[in-house]
Amino acid sequence: MSELNEKLAAAWEGFAKGDWQNEVNVRDFIQKNYTPYEGDESFLAVLPTQPLPCGTALWKALSRKTALTRLLISTPPSRPPLLLTTRVISTNPLEKIVGLQTEAPLKRAIIPFGGIKMVEGSCKAYDRELDPMLKKIFTEYRKTHNQGVFDVYTKDILNCRKSGVLTGLPDAYGRGRIIGDYRRVALYGIDFLLKDKYAQFLSLQSDLENGVNLEATIRLREEISEQHRALGQIKEMAAKYGCDISGPATNAQEAIQWTYFGYLAAVKSQNGAAMSFGRVSTFLDAYIERDLKAGKITEQDAQEMIDHLVMKLRMVRFLRTPEYDELFSGDPIWATESIGGMGVDGRTLVTKNSFRFLNTLYTMGPSPEPNITVLWSEKLPLNFKKYAAKVSIDTSSLQYENDDLMRPDFNNDDYAIACCVSPMVVGKQMQFFGARANLAKTMLYAINGGVDEKLKMQVGPKSEPIKGDVLNFDEVMDRMDHFMDWLAKQYVTALNIIHYMHDKYSYEASLMALHDRDVVRTMACGIAGLSVAADSLSAIKYAKVKPIRDEDGLAVDFEIEGEYPQFGNNDARVDDMAVDLVERFMKKIQKLTTYRNAIPTQSVLTITSNVVYGKKTGNTPDGRRAGAPFGPGANPMHGRDQKGAVASLTSVAKLPFAYAKDGISYTFSIVPNALGKDDEVRKTNLAGLMDGYFHHEASIEGGQHLNVNVMNREMLLDAMEHPEKYPQLTIRVSGYAVRFNSLTKEQQKDVITRTFTQSM
Repeated sequence: MSELNEKLAAAWEGFAKGDWQNEVNVRDFIQKNYTPYEGDESFLAVLPTQPLPCGTALWKALSRKTALTRLLISTPPSRPPLLLTTRVISTNPLEKIVGLQTEAPLKRAIIPFGGIKMVEGSCKAYDRELDPMLKKIFTEYRKTHNQGVFDVYTKDILNCRKSGVLTGLPDAYGRGRIIGDYRRVALYGIDFLLKDKYAQFLSLQSDLENGVNLEATIRLREEISEQHRALGQIKEMAAKYGCDISGPATNAQEAIQWTYFGYLAAVKSQNGAAMSFGRVSTFLDAYIERDLKAGKITEQDAQEMIDHLVMKLRMVRFLRTPEYDELFSGDPIWATESIGGMGVDGRTLVTKNSFRFLNTLYTMGPSPEPNITVLWSEKLPLNFKKYAAKVSIDTSSLQYENDDLMRPDFNNDDYAIACCVSPMVVGKQMQFFGARANLAKTMLYAINGGVDEKLKMQVGPKSEPIKGDVLNFDEVMDRMDHFMDWLAKQYVTALNIIHYMHDKYSYEASLMALHDRDVVRTMACGIAGLSVAADSLSAIKYAKVKPIRDEDGLAVDFEIEGEYPQFGNNDARVDDMAVDLVERFMKKIQKLTTYRNAIPTQSVLTITSNVVYGKKTGNTPDGRRAGAPFGPGANPMHGRDQKGAVASLTSVAKLPFAYAKDGISYTFSIVPNALGKDDEVRKTNLAGLMDGYFHHEASIEGGQHLNVNVMNREMLLDAMEHPEKYPQLTIRVSGYAVRFNSLTKEQQKDVITRTFTQSM
């Protein structure tokens, strides 16, 4: 004990004292020790023109090889990392931050606990054969999450999956969207955390012996034991690299390295759809500032350490199936890092390290990962606003989220974004990820009595299809309301099954070890096709929509007479319909029982699956053709927002975060000249546009999320024809960034047909 106390005292020398020294409380450490920065980017080091050190040079070499191919380097998939202590390659002494997922860079590990069938399919996609013994083990002896789920699924849920009214459910892969508080490894060291976990374990003994919430208590005690074991394995893994992380980090390099080891354990043991990094930049800045003031490092050293950390995040890879890639295209892992924002005390959380993270998009070029997310506030320092705007204009690699909306909602400034748009307090909250329900198809079920328009089979509850030559708004809305009740029940039932089985067969021990004992859980549902459904209802109400039926009486097409208001033009007639759909579906979900009493939430988000949803959905009453992509996330349908940037942004900003607290994704593309004639004007105008979109007050929520692309459609067309000219071309899609060249031709065409705003 005395040895541990000595380590803590030595590592914490020079930091302001606080509650954080006696309990796990990273936020308290940050608040007492970070240095707000309101200056500009002029302090950043100008990196030398000679060849870069080995780590960055390695990344450059690898990126040249991988930029033009979807599958990247097709090395044989490695053995499953049953322990976090799998062997590692030797490191180069010039490498500032060490540690790889597998034996070699970009090699994809087998992680079979989510489902062996998906692993087998993924291997086939890479022209590799799964080891028969491994298949036998995870088929006959060790049950997987996927098998557990399908043992319990109902016929109705299976039909919903088949038809695409529910799509992307995490029933065969890791759910992800859990953010371990990786900063804890650096601030406290593993031994302190082990001691804390053991105290948590003992704290449950009385409830266990007295039968208080018996099943939940037993489960939690077992989970804490697994977390305790995982912490020990993380320490062993670090020792393989010659790092003793039993105690806290003593300098900036160790703080970055220790934090990365926590994250590395996560991506070695889980293949979640989103393995987010959290909110580390301000935390790490405290260590960097301490070393800079002591003369131990230079600004160039600081930038290179951040470069090497970001390089490692860019190199994470998971083994995926082609079907998965259709939903989440471009190899995303969502190593989301949340930067900036304001403190509840009114100080900005922008530091010099916020600039360093953004600067990696120049020092190493644009890249989708990490998914850099700026927490935007109207009160952010103007210099940082303009620098972030400059980075967006130059790289189209950033996303923005409304700190003025989310910070007061949590009454906490230590939250981060999981995946794309999902906020949660770091180390105190986790999410049960739930993919999306297809509202456009649900409307077609309401019209056709529950018969799927593509499969020609009964999927929804059997009822009389709508008769008559013209669709009546009140009748369609009444029918749709009933089908939304049915869909909500199927959806939540599926998610309850999925997350029960994931906890049982693929528990994220290394991530949950970096959480408090009692975490807040959310059940994160989602909706797709919002703008299609809203425009369809608008067409039915304000124009004349005639269903065209096939020989079986199924409405398979629609004839529209007259004009109708379309979502994305700041027209309350249709915008209010979109608002109603979001609120209506959320209220239906809230009525249902959730696993582990998770708080129901909802997102308006599609990733690149708007293309897949479109394929699975027939002609819709808004005039959209069968198979055509939906608008991504909360976006208006392609080309329908015709009144400029402000009108489109205003429509989306009306969608209620109160009923979509898992996030509302809007991808905004604008041509450079629309922002102004020169760089300075463009930076100012883009920052001003975001101030307006995110404006929050008591009666106005403001927008929640914004992807920003500043580019011309002509460049994307040229990139389709000549990909070799644009090896690092990065664009924002619904909730994340992706290399344009890694998209399929179909997805590239979808991006190109989206609205490119020509005027403010």
